[in-house]
This record gives sequence, structure tokens and C-alpha cells, in this order.
Amino acid sequence: MSDSIGWIIVAFVLYLLCMVVVGAIYAKKNSNAEDYFLGGRKLGGFVAALSAQASDMSGWLLMGLPGSVYAMGTGQIWIAVGLFIGTVCNWLFISGRLRRYTIRANNALTLPTYFENRFHDKKRILLLISSITIVIFFLVYTASALAAGGKLFNSVFGLDYKIALTIGAIVILTYTFMGGFMAVCATDFIQGTLMLIGLLIVPLVAYGFIGGDIVSLLDASGVEGGSAAYLAVMNSGSGTYSAVDIISQLAWGLGYCGMPHILVRFMAVRDEKELNKSKGVAIIWVALSLVFACIIGVVGRAYLYPEVLTGGAEEKVFIQMIIKVFTQDINAPVIGGIFLCGILAAIMSTADSQLLVSASSMAEDIYKGIIRKDADDKTVLRISRITVVVIAVLAYIIALNPNSSIMGLVSNAWAGLGAAFGPTVLLSLFWKRTNLQGAVAGIASGALTVLVWDYLPIIGGQTIGTVTGLYSLASGFVISLVFIIVVSLATPEPSAEILQEFEDVKNRNVE
Repeated sequence: MSDSIGWIIVAFVLYLLCMVVVGAIYAKKNSNAEDYFLGGRKLGGFVAALSAQASDMSGWLLMGLPGSVYAMGTGQIWIAVGLFIGTVCNWLFISGRLRRYTIRANNALTLPTYFENRFHDKKRILLLISSITIVIFFLVYTASALAAGGKLFNSVFGLDYKIALTIGAIVILTYTFMGGFMAVCATDFIQGTLMLIGLLIVPLVAYGFIGGDIVSLLDASGVEGGSAAYLAVMNSGSGTYSAVDIISQLAWGLGYCGMPHILVRFMAVRDEKELNKSKGVAIIWVALSLVFACIIGVVGRAYLYPEVLTGGAEEKVFIQMIIKVFTQDINAPVIGGIFLCGILAAIMSTADSQLLVSASSMAEDIYKGIIRKDADDKTVLRISRITVVVIAVLAYIIALNPNSSIMGLVSNAWAGLGAAFGPTVLLSLFWKRTNLQGAVAGIASGALTVLVWDYLPIIGGQTIGTVTGLYSLASGFVISLVFIIVVSLATPEPSAEILQEFEDVKNRNVE
């Protein structure tokens, strides 16, 4: 086993060095803020597709979702169904229109700047509240990625969790700090490919070693209600799903249209022809990834038996499968190390994107947009890199608790960003009556709803989310949508200039 660990370490070191080298290469190509934040809008279709999906799925795809299925059964697939629907709608309806509108809206580089330019917000209220919202929720999101990295290194190498967490954070910080958007997208392309290969191969190999006896092994592992209940998609592990349970899981798909780190890929694509290439690639990638992530949970439950993962260790099911397959059943530790790097890839591909979007919000939107409007590109780049370091350090502090749930952290951050920005993005693109006041009300009400819903124990010492069982994204999205419509209709309609810009985008009169 010690020899196997040695080869796994070699694979990890080579992989991490490769990522840092990519950052160093792209560092030389950043001459201004547009290069650093959007890669000069030169992103190719295939890179855009894999980068968007890799930055989206994170360690949640390879740890959180399989762990949830492993523990509670195939009823957890409703989250995957919701995410697939959300991904398809995002690429088909949002991507092209958002890219055109960000160019028409004075070549916006970030989502907050797009909101400001779209609604002609001279007082920069939208810029401020949207930037603050991004930084707050991305802190939690980045912490989930760093926590996943810590758990990976802890499981594979037996390192102390805090030491493992530190190693992962330093590598992610290094190439994001140096290379900016194109470095992040290039590494995400590599990481997205590696993630998909690992997802497809490992569960198939593990199933081969089971020998088709999966049902009896599931029963022997002690799944609640037996294998029949465990494999029933309408079963939650302790009973039948209610309508609220199904709605809550499907509601994850609503988050897509409000995720800044995904939407920024649409803004950066070279042209709409490249964007059309991206759609098919992205949809196929996410379909395969979600299906096989769920399969990993089920196959892993049977394959790892008589070992049964409990007490939060369920999220390590894919890690344990890779180690067992390639160090015990097959003597190929280098290949096992490469697939373990796929999990690290999932973690890094999201953390780097979140750091970069947070940096752009702080440097481009708050510093240059509000504090110092005459700041030059060199100053903005310097502030953005300082922000990357600060956000990483704060996320590191949040992730220091080794018992933190990856699924829980991602759930909270996804809800906050989706509820705050999703309805505003949708209506800004498709309803021309949306005005500045409505957009402000939508972002503020969505973010506040999630914070109140998930964090304030106002009903008998419990949160609203705990009492109702309804995911805060579902409630926050609906409340935000209602606020935008009501406030927009109750206040003056947009100016003729804003309405003309909307028509230009609608009629593709942009490029």
C-alpha cells in the first residue's frame, strides 16, 4: 500500500504543477482588466462548455451528490433532474441573449456591471448590492470547495485535515492569482475532461468486480427499508417523498440563471457560432456526469461493503472506490492517482472561478465603479489579485471545521446566488418593462429571503427552512420574481433609450 501511495503522490504532484504552469503561461497574456476577467472575449466553444460545467459542478458532483445517494438512496436523483433541466434551459435560452446584451450594455465585463448598464443606474445602487451579494455567498461557496479538497487529501494521504486544506488552497490561489480568466478556463477544460473520464470508468469497473450481485449487497449493507426502498426514486430513505421534498430538489435547477461564475462564460465566448458549439457539448457533459454521479452512490454502497461509510464519511464514497479499485483489485496506483486528481479537478475548477468572480466584483465593480472611478487597469488588476488572496483566506477560515458538510455549504450558497440574481437576469433579458427599481427590489428580496429562511431561528427556535422543509431557493426565487414585477409596474417604465437597447438585443442588432 505504501508503494501505491507513493505513485498516487507522484500523480498529484505532476497534476498540481501542471495547473500552476498554466497559470504562469497566461499571466504573461493579461495586459488589461478585460483580459484578466473575460480573456478578451476570445473563449472558444468547447473550452466555454467544459469550463462552464466544470466550474459549476465542483466537488459537489463527485463527493456531495454521490454521498447523498450512498446514504439515502436513488430518491436523491431529483436534485440531478432539476440541475439537468436548469442546465439545458440556461444554455438554450440565456447564453446567447446574455452575451449580446452584455456587449450592447457598454461591453460589460461582470454581472453587476451588466445590471448597472442594462438599467442605466447612474447612482450605482445595483452595482453595490449585487457585488456585496456575490462576495458574501461566494465566500461560503469557495469554503465548500476548500473543505472538499481538505477531505480528499485527508482520505488519500492520511494528512491532518488542516494541513490538507492548506495545500489545496495554496495551489488554487497560485494559478488564479497569476493567470486570471483564461488560466481558469484552460485549467477547467482539462479538469472537466478528467472529471468525466473518472465518472464514466470507475463505477463501471467497480460494478464488474461486484459480479451483478448488487441487490443482496445493498441489503447486507443495512440500507434503510431494504434494497427495494433504497432503489425507489420516490423514497427518501426514511419514507415516501412529499410534494415539498420533490419541489425542493427540483428547485436546484432555478439557480443556474443566477450563477455569476457560469454566466460569465457566456459573456466571454468569441461569438455566437462558438456559443452554439458549446450548447451540445455542455448538455451532453452534464447529462453523463449527473447520471454517473448517482450511479457511483449506488454501486459504491455495494462495492465497498462490508465497509459502511457513516458520520459524514459518505461524501468520500468515490474516493474510497478509486483507492480500492486501483490499489487492491487492480494494481494500477498511477491510474488511481489520475482519477483521484479528477476529484481534485472538480474542486479546483469551481474554487478558481469563484475567486475570480469575487475579485472582479470587488476590483472592477466596487473599487473602480464606486470608490475610484479613474483607476487604471494596473491598479484594478492589483486590487483584484489582493481580493483573490483575501477571499481565499476568509473561505479557508470557514472551511477549517473538518465536519462541515460540502452539500450543506453548496446548498446555502447556491440558494443565495440563485434567488438574488436568477429572476433579475431572466426578466432583464425577456421582459422590457423591468426597471431599475424592480431590479433592486428583486436582488435585495431574493438574498434576504435566503438569509432569513436558512439562518434565523424565528419559529420556535427553528428556521423557516427546517420547519417547512422547503428549499430556500424555491421560496427566494418566487419572492424575488414577485418583487421585480410588482415594483416595476408600480414605478415609471424604462426610458426610450433602454427600451431601444432591449429591442436591439431581441432583434440581434448588436454585432
